[in-house]
Amino acid sequence: MPAPADLGPVGTDPAGPRGRRRWRGLAKLLVTLLAAALLSFLLRAYAYETFFIPSGSMIPTLAVYDRILVQKAFFSWHDVREGDIVVFSHPPRDHCPGPADGDLVKRVIALPGQTIFSAGESIYIDGRRLAEPYLPADDPLGGPIASSRHPYRVPAGQFYVLGDNRADSCDSRYWGPVQGSAIVGKAILVFWHNSHPEFRGL
Repeated sequence: MPAPADLGPVGTDPAGPRGRRRWRGLAKLLVTLLAAALLSFLLRAYAYETFFIPSGSMIPTLAVYDRILVQKAFFSWHDVREGDIVVFSHPPRDHCPGPADGDLVKRVIALPGQTIFSAGESIYIDGRRLAEPYLPADDPLGGPIASSRHPYRVPAGQFYVLGDNRADSCDSRYWGPVQGSAIVGKAILVFWHNSHPEFRGL
């Protein structure tokens, strides 16, 4: 009867220490990749999200195809201030040309409870002329906003928003104010502009 083959000492791993190290390395890599994917998902869902600008309605502040970073964590629409650039869900009353879904980006002009009207190319909030250093001096308003005799009062919990490219922007003049609860977050940074990286706070 032939002698049994020598299988080595009882309890040894045929793969040896090198094989075990390789499997441990692969397991660590897999865990790292899963953790990175989970962190990326959580950051996108709850902390920050990137958006691209699909139209010229925010020129000159934001150009077509610019990419912006939007703060979602620690954000509440109760903290929105005049002049903030915000991203919000598509307004249900929007019947302007263009895509009928997706989020929009505009600048907050009037807050809940404030009155707004326009005269010539100027906008007035609660009777005071709105200073807009972010716009060129000769920027045309385009469509008017109410009148001094009958100013529009923004309802509670809503915001009056306009594009910076006033003459070519579909905004609250056409579909009314935005519900605070529809605001996704506040734009805080441009990181891609005119087809190249550029970092600029908003």
